[in-house]
Amino acid sequence: MPVLDILVYPDPKLKKVSEEVKPQEIKSLQPFMDDMLETMYANKGLGLAAVQVGVLKRILIMDIAQGSIRYDGTHNPDAKPDPLFLINPEIVEESAKMFCFEEGCLSFPAQFAEVKRPEVVTVKFLDYQAKEKQMTFEKLASVCVQHEIDHLNGIVFVEHISKMKRDLIAKKLEKYKKRLAF
Repeated sequence: MPVLDILVYPDPKLKKVSEEVKPQEIKSLQPFMDDMLETMYANKGLGLAAVQVGVLKRILIMDIAQGSIRYDGTHNPDAKPDPLFLINPEIVEESAKMFCFEEGCLSFPAQFAEVKRPEVVTVKFLDYQAKEKQMTFEKLASVCVQHEIDHLNGIVFVEHISKMKRDLIAKKLEKYKKRLAF
């Protein structure tokens, strides 16, 4: 499976709303979803939206089985992968209780910011086999799924922070890209 190129902010595709996937398309998109998963793992991400690899389809993947020192203070590198594929995800319920987590993003390499989001969300979606599902996500999983759904709606995580912090991240990202000769 090939590792796909990840779009880096401010790529204009990251601001576009992704198209819904027709259930009959899912089987033909499975190899692409497998490539997305390989790409996410290769880049040590917790989640990835199709738009981040240049495909404007409402597909996201996530795997938080190993946990994250940054998010919840846990990390188990020996945990078996437990990927979740969400196609056409839609938040159907969210808690009134909010919380802040420091988020990062594969499209914003080495950049992090605290974002306030609902602590619990319930999402309906189609899975890898085109079956309808509904799941409730809490804490780290909630942050991850909301972050990736934002991508599908053309929203990047820095839009949830102040302009001053957003501008600072943009400057740091430019320096980072110059160092790596993007």
